Amino acid sequence: MKELVAKLRSLEQEIAEEKGDFSLFAVFLREDVPNRWDLVVSAAWFGPNEKSTLDYLVDKIRLRLKESELLMLSRIVLVSASDPSLKAIHSAVKVEHGEVEISNSSFFGLLIKQAYIITSKREQRKQPSTAS
Repeated sequence: MKELVAKLRSLEQEIAEEKGDFSLFAVFLREDVPNRWDLVVSAAWFGPNEKSTLDYLVDKIRLRLKESELLMLSRIVLVSASDPSLKAIHSAVKVEHGEVEISNSSFFGLLIKQAYIITSKREQRKQPSTAS
């Protein structure tokens, strides 16, 4: 799993440089789905067309991961910036382009056996510029 997480960390940085920062980039191992990980992501640059965002992420992941690693992923979950559960994760974990391992927790109303949080940070709100 460590090799997969390292590849995902690298991928997260690459995508952030290309598209913009993530407010959440993590993999969750749910209690009810053994040995299959959910990639859970949130970013301001996600457009209204979820399919195009998912297609972009899938293409990037396929280029980076081996087939055996792809089989470890169950799904990609796009989380809206307005989802209240996102705030709970940001309060619990603050990391950017890193790796925080969490065991036996609950996020998004799901029991999570294990998680690797690569990025968890609140989006910075742009301050209005003041003209002098």
